[in-house]
Amino acid sequence: MFYAILIKMRDTPHLWQAWAATLEKWGLQKFAAWLLEATGPVNFIGAQLVYVGQPFLNIFAPREHVHELAQLLEEPAQTREFITFLREEHTP
Repeated sequence: MFYAILIKMRDTPHLWQAWAATLEKWGLQKFAAWLLEATGPVNFIGAQLVYVGQPFLNIFAPREHVHELAQLLEEPAQTREFITFLREEHTP
């Protein structure tokens, strides 16, 4: 199990970079960080909605992205890390 957590931590920043780049392209990076922070107490419910809507959401995003989003919303510590990541300056 510990090995699986290490692999997940290694792969997660790659997805976060892709998400941040997309949000930045749309001008939504700061808004997404604010929204995740503001909805913190109900992010768990959002994760459940993502799990339920996964078959529909997979039309728009790869399965691993949708699953990772649900896990991100489920784990408050990971959500806070992603918010910090979104607020950092990224250079291509």
